[in-house]
Order: sequence, then structure tokens, then C-alpha cells
Amino acid sequence: MNVQSFAQLHPGLGLLRHVALLAEGDGAPDQDELELLAERIDAGFLLDTPPESIWPEFSRGLMGPAPGRMLHYLHEIGALEQILPEVAALHGVPQIAAKPASVDLGALIEAALDEAAKIAAPLSARFALLVKDVGKSDSPREHLPAHYRHVERGAPRILAIAARLDAPADCRALALQALLECERAHRVTKMRAGPVALLLERNGAFDAPERFETFMMVCACDYRAYPGHSGADYPKAALLDAARQACVGLECPDDPDESALEALREARGVAIARALRSCREM
Repeated sequence: MNVQSFAQLHPGLGLLRHVALLAEGDGAPDQDELELLAERIDAGFLLDTPPESIWPEFSRGLMGPAPGRMLHYLHEIGALEQILPEVAALHGVPQIAAKPASVDLGALIEAALDEAAKIAAPLSARFALLVKDVGKSDSPREHLPAHYRHVERGAPRILAIAARLDAPADCRALALQALLECERAHRVTKMRAGPVALLLERNGAFDAPERFETFMMVCACDYRAYPGHSGADYPKAALLDAARQACVGLECPDDPDESALEALREARGVAIARALRSCREM
């Protein structure tokens, strides 16, 4: 297969599809082929491609069986910097981890996307994994591998990416949700029932279960992207599920006032504390 096979498409779009198909193939592509693609990027094949026209081809690759590998090839040939400079800038940026103490954010995103493909995650989850860390590219060097205030930097960048590519509204919404909440989910503990109840509420566990389940996919794939975690159970999933199950039957009244909402939150906190205490004693 070669780039010319897609001559019926806009040259830049044909190139994107070619990279996506390379990622789906067995084994590594021929280095000469990658160099040819890089030459075409240097020649400006993508520069006159309307960003909104890029999305259908790019999202096709995101939904493929190896989206992380596609992203890797796009970065290698210089295309990622033209399509998503905010994501390209994450390559070489350290992210705090356990063993080893830090990992490359670019490689982490690639691994997270491939984990998403393994569980057939929807497009919104894959987009969220792709862009949720874009606020970390210019974190103060003295604090690395921690990323202080990346949420404030990341939110406008995510909005800009979604607008530029004309990404669907659910992709934009989940990316912003993951930016705000994913790291909080990773830090949740059995010892703090109140924050667990609020995290569940904010993320739709009680009133938008499908949105919550997709959010949990993002958290799980983010966790599995780290070295040694591939394919592992997400350790916070069982805790959050137990907390959610403990609140079954505690319903929000129609048109609740603030006092009714506070009473509901308190009841949920008590129920979760009781459930998580039982989990600790098992």
C-alpha cells in the first residue's frame, strides 16, 4: 500500500488515512515509507487542509485498533505538530509515576489510547485521553514531574482544539470532565466518604450513569497506560462502584431546594461511609 493509493482524496487526508492503516498493520512500517510520508508533510500536504476536514479521517484512526500507534507515527513524521501542536508538545515532558519515578507524557497518551482500543471505548473517551493533559506542556520546570495549575492552562486549549477540529460536543464535554476529575478519581480513598459522594455526583453516577461509565473508562485507561499496569483492573473502580451501590434508593426529590440537596448529600455520605467501613473490615 502507498500514499498514491489514496489519490482520490485530498492529499493531506489521504496521508492521514495511510498512517491510520499503517498503524493497523502487523509489524513496524518500512522506514523508507515513513521517510516518504515525512517528506510529504515537509512539502506542506497538511498545511492547506481545513482543520474541520481533518476530523473525519483523524477520528477514524482514533477509533481503530491501534490509535496510540497511529499517534506515534504521526509524531514521527511531523504531522502531529501540524494537526495537534498542543499534543505534540507533550512528547518529552515528564509525568510523575511510581516505577519508574516519571514517564514521558507523549508515550503515556499513546499507551492510554491503545488501552482504550482494547476495551472498545467510544470516541469521546479516546478524545478525552488524547487531550486531557495538554495543559502540562509548559508546566514550570522547577516543579516537574508535577504539573501545578495545568487545569487552568488545559481547559482553554481543549476548547480551542475541539472548536478547530469541529469535534462533537460529547467529546469536548468528556475531555473537560477528564481534565477536572480524572486525577481526583485516582486519589479517592475509603477514608473520606464525603468527597467520594461529591465526586460521584459531579460525574453523573446518580443521574447520568452512561456518562459516568464512560468517564470511568477514561480513568481506567489512564491508569493502565502506566508501566506495569497494562490490562490490570483499575483499583478505584470497585471502591467507587461500592459507593454508588450504597446510595441506591437515595433519590433526589423533584425541584429540590438547597436544604433538600444538602440533606441528600449528607445521607449519601453516611451510606457511603457505612459501606466503605464494611469494605475495610472485610
